[in-house]
Amino acid sequence: MRPPLEILFPKEIGVELIYSFVIIVCSLMIYYSTKEVYELSSYKGIKYFRQSFLFFAVAYFFRYFIQFFLVLFNMQSIIDISPGIAFSGSLFVFMYFSSMAVFYLLYSVMWKKWNHSRTKIILFNIIALAIALIGTLFRSMIVSLALNILFLLVVSFILFVAHNDSRKKHGKKNDLLVIYLLLFIFWVLSVIDILIPKFLELYRLLIYLVSISLFMAILYRVLKRVGN
Repeated sequence: MRPPLEILFPKEIGVELIYSFVIIVCSLMIYYSTKEVYELSSYKGIKYFRQSFLFFAVAYFFRYFIQFFLVLFNMQSIIDISPGIAFSGSLFVFMYFSSMAVFYLLYSVMWKKWNHSRTKIILFNIIALAIALIGTLFRSMIVSLALNILFLLVVSFILFVAHNDSRKKHGKKNDLLVIYLLLFIFWVLSVIDILIPKFLELYRLLIYLVSISLFMAILYRVLKRVGN
């Protein structure tokens, strides 16, 4: 028989807490360490880069609550959980802020080509709200997987174009864009892990370790650039 404390707080919750905590800390350190650089330069790329990691911090905060519900009630997927304000709210916020984090990180790379304007920011919000609403209201594995795979393909294509442009202009690879692409891939895997926990159960620890490594690599690059 499992001890009462382990029943209330399974070991999976501890793993999720550590994982979410590390990602949130890395994201907030990236956000705050670039504050002075942005204030001095007012460079739009830095603005969107900073905000994307603030969105990641919020998204992973609510991701922990979703995983807490899944583990606590021993559910196989989000579809198994009956609608509730706390769970539905956490799922909606996670999907909205994680989508916005991806959009803003892309925008930080492409804002010059996409011609910075409020219209695109509004469009990002509309698409992110649509993704969050579809994911929260329908809770269809097929729909959610299709959305995330489509999202990943679009992101991969945009980064591939940006990477080629960078090679043509500077004659070398942009390692940061490669890190971004890997970050997006493992972000999608992280979302799929929530949608279908058993699907990636064997690879969950690897996904967590690689995701943490990618955030720490970006944090290292940022701290190196700002001189901290």
